[in-house]
Amino acid sequence: MPKITAPTIAAHRARTRERILDAVDTLTRARGIDRVSMTDVANAAGITRTALYNYFPDKPALLLAFTEQVNAAFVERYRRELPSGVSASRRLSAFVRLQLEGIVAHPHPPAAELGASLGPDAYQALASHVAPMQRLLTEILDEGAVLGEFDRLPSERVAGLTLSMVGSQRLPMANGEIDLEESHALVTRFVLRALGVETEIIDTILPPPTSMNTQSDGT
Repeated sequence: MPKITAPTIAAHRARTRERILDAVDTLTRARGIDRVSMTDVANAAGITRTALYNYFPDKPALLLAFTEQVNAAFVERYRRELPSGVSASRRLSAFVRLQLEGIVAHPHPPAAELGASLGPDAYQALASHVAPMQRLLTEILDEGAVLGEFDRLPSERVAGLTLSMVGSQRLPMANGEIDLEESHALVTRFVLRALGVETEIIDTILPPPTSMNTQSDGT
């Protein structure tokens, strides 16, 4: 019988579950999702593989739990840190930045990629986990349209496109091709201009796009 390392069995299980998910975080950062096995996770968490299966029956269940935990932390942070009493454009800019900071902190594949590798059932579950973030963004877009800041476009579709653009920065940032500040300015400018926000207004929110100027041809 495994040694109880907490005052109660419930506390012990919660602590062990936390160690397991911490192990997933560490391993996926180092190796990527596809190269991490249940045995790897058990070893990193300091438990037997049999004990790991008592918590998660298979790898998809483990990765779903991990993704749910990360996304829940993101949503809590967004609700706490998204500014209030400012324009919808500034709120959208802050949302994009928080998304990019989340990618830097947790450079794992997005939900769509995880779902593709784990099967359609996992994809549906992952989609439900990220839905709160998309709802937050949709609320910002709807607010901007009502206030006349944004053109009236299908907010849910625009939210999906915006999140896709944020996701497109994952590899360039990981490879050092672009830093967080540049990614934030690039995505935010692109989205705000697509929503009909004037460049003069955008310039009051973001620094001048000097790092995004077209390179000269050397002549």
